[in-house]
Amino acid sequence: MISVNGRHPPPLDAWNPEYCGDVDMAIAADGTWYHEGVPIKRTELWQLFAGILRREGDSEFYLVTPVEKCRVKVVLHPLIIIDFSSSVGTDGPQLSASLNAGGCFPVSADYPLKPESRAGGAAYIELPHGLTALCSRSAWYRLVDMADEAHSIVSHGSRFFLA
Repeated sequence: MISVNGRHPPPLDAWNPEYCGDVDMAIAADGTWYHEGVPIKRTELWQLFAGILRREGDSEFYLVTPVEKCRVKVVLHPLIIIDFSSSVGTDGPQLSASLNAGGCFPVSADYPLKPESRAGGAAYIELPHGLTALCSRSAWYRLVDMADEAHSIVSHGSRFFLA
């Protein structure tokens, strides 16, 4: 299984701790993590937090451990796509999205591209545990440049429309 931070993923589906309250932690629209209003500068720290983040049925985001669960405010999407890479495989073009937290996901039926109206139509992908990752401006322009005349991308046997 792949993870959002590129590390061995924890068993988030198996962890069901009691809710222990909100923490003064937020993720801004640009993907910056904040604690008590101050940006978390240590990349390794917020990437570690990203690995234990999940969205639950109430549409809220939580940091989850085996013994506690704390709500985190997310302004738009919790993760950012910083780049795309492409290759050709047995089923044709294959596009991979690299995340700011260190993970890399194939753009596919399992991890589809969708337009985000709250971000000027830029695309985002759906990820495990209810998470999503929005294209950075540079990744969005790169993706648009890869699109065909119909404003679509084919990846891992699926077609995704950008407009």
